[in-house]
Amino acid sequence: MKPELNDKQVTDIFPYLKVVSPEEWIQAHAFTKHFEAKSRIFRREDAAMYGMFLISGSARITIINEDGNESVLNILSAGEVCSLLVLSGLSGQDYPGTLISESEVEVLYVLKSSFLRWLQVYEPIRSAIFGGLLDGTLRMANMLQERQSLPLEQRLARTLLRITSDEHPLVHTTHQELADDIGSVREVVSRALGHFQKKGWLETGRGWVKIINRGCLTETAM
Repeated sequence: MKPELNDKQVTDIFPYLKVVSPEEWIQAHAFTKHFEAKSRIFRREDAAMYGMFLISGSARITIINEDGNESVLNILSAGEVCSLLVLSGLSGQDYPGTLISESEVEVLYVLKSSFLRWLQVYEPIRSAIFGGLLDGTLRMANMLQERQSLPLEQRLARTLLRITSDEHPLVHTTHQELADDIGSVREVVSRALGHFQKKGWLETGRGWVKIINRGCLTETAM
């Protein structure tokens, strides 16, 4: 059978997977898994065995720099496949990053051998995956450009808006995680958060930030 998630077909989220037969789903040993926010949902050893599709939530793709610090390379949203995963699989090289959930997420795993075969055999899958790979590459380039050209407070405001919403204004995150996200250091981010707090735009505590004035943050992010 094709995998299901809470009575909703995975193929509703990934329409191009409709070309995969029930027999191939069985051969792929497909299964879904739930992760809480801030979980490591995919790493190098997983990439040696599985392909991965993000069903819901969002995750950050991180890499370890030469200085040992962790940097956010890209953001993966529901309905997407990690471009690094595709490239590492096709090249036979180790997966260079780690996927960490920003929110609660649901993930679909299939055997790597099946994932790579589907890429080669099925044109709808190949077109969708490589189209997503292009989008992901362009997004990575845009994130790098923003880190080099946009003021820190503007980058920080954009990140805070991305990881919160009107319905969920509070997010559990640290100053270091925000610094990793925008390509800065913790001390600078702490000062910027303090500046935002003095203006009444947000509240912050140990391991959490709550947005109070989303409108002002939006103006700063523009």
